[in-house]
Amino acid sequence: MMNIYEEIKVILVRNGKSMSKVLRKMKEEGHNVPFPSNLSKMFISGSIRFRLVQELLDYLGYEFKIVEKKSK
Repeated sequence: MMNIYEEIKVILVRNGKSMSKVLRKMKEEGHNVPFPSNLSKMFISGSIRFRLVQELLDYLGYEFKIVEKKSK
C-alpha cells in the first residue's frame, strides 16, 4: 500500500507536473501552501495537515475519500 505522498507523486507524474510548479501556481492563486522542500519534509515526518492534503488533491482534480473495508 502506498502512502499519500507516493500517491500524490504518482498523480503528478501522470499529469506531467512537478510538485514545485503546482505549489508555485497555487501560491500565485492565493493558496497558503509551503515551499516544496518543506512540504516533502512534512510528508516524510508525518506532520502534514489533512486540510493541506485535501487542498492539494482538490487543486489536482482529485478528492480524498474514506470507504469502509470489505470484510474477508
